[in-house]
Amino acid sequence: MPNRAEIIAEAQRLRARFEAQGAQVVQTPVLQSAETLLDLYGEDIRGRAYVTADPLHGEQMLRPDFTVPVVQMHMAEGAEPARYTYSGAVFRRQEENPERDSEYLQVGYELFDRADPAACEAEVFTEISAALEGLSLRAATGDIGLLMAAVDGLETTERRKAALRRHIWRPRRFRALLDRFSGRVPVPASRAALLAAKTPMTHDIPHVGLRGEAEIAARIDALREDASAAPLSGRQVDLIEALLNVRETLPFALEQLRDIAVDLPSIQAAVDGLAARCDALSARGVDIETLEFEGSYGRTSMEYYDGFVFGLYAEGRPDLPPVATGGRYDALTAALGGGTGIPAVGAVIRPGLVLRLREGRG
Repeated sequence: MPNRAEIIAEAQRLRARFEAQGAQVVQTPVLQSAETLLDLYGEDIRGRAYVTADPLHGEQMLRPDFTVPVVQMHMAEGAEPARYTYSGAVFRRQEENPERDSEYLQVGYELFDRADPAACEAEVFTEISAALEGLSLRAATGDIGLLMAAVDGLETTERRKAALRRHIWRPRRFRALLDRFSGRVPVPASRAALLAAKTPMTHDIPHVGLRGEAEIAARIDALREDASAAPLSGRQVDLIEALLNVRETLPFALEQLRDIAVDLPSIQAAVDGLAARCDALSARGVDIETLEFEGSYGRTSMEYYDGFVFGLYAEGRPDLPPVATGGRYDALTAALGGGTGIPAVGAVIRPGLVLRLREGRG
């Protein structure tokens, strides 16, 4: 295994490469506000991060990644367009994969620019790929924006759409919601009994936890409203499934998605964006005829990606995490910019994995 000094040296080399491309070197604190991250991701982030308490600053998390603090910095004081690079340690709990490192170095390249989204995506993809030239890597791409647009186009209530959007990055929960909203899975008997009651009955139930009686009653009202909504049609569910099952090289994937857009027109703009990305990648010398696209790719990544997503994986090493990952996160800039956002796309490389692959160290 490479030692820490070697990994740091590789991180510095990669960062210098991006700096030579015009990226500004930035640094971010290791401790991040837990409140900010919880607001963005909900309580699920606790299962992936290390949390501590500070008597002055409240609950803090060891930095789970760099993108959030870089976006905060840019939205507070950055000029446009802007390119940033950084290197440093991130910390993520690995309960499901205990053999993987919970602390490791990342090197990143982030691009903020309003001019040409497809060109920016192609730039980040090719800069990251060029930095890893010589390694035997497989590229996977996807587009979270397609699924988001598909959900927006469903013929159902706004409450149900919001629930599906919230769980896009939790495939099992998303699937369960689709099944429930379409009537394929019946409402649990305990919930059905509660919804059938003429009154919420909260006065007869001892209160446990922080929710008050009014909140409980409001939740029951919301469940009743949902239960009265018409089910999603089987056709709509089939279209969502067809989108998620697309797995082809880019030209064939684009053809399939155009066919789906005929019956699900809400995804047309996202499909047009994919077509523009294909052109931009080709213009930068990428062989899109062999570049893989997966309709479900990126749904288990950090939850700020909302468009183009990609990863680079070591051929023949399914035991290793991706060497590099990246994507678009426009909504995150709006969330951290008080409603004013800017198109942004970025990616990170793990220099420790680069050395392991380059030197054949396992």
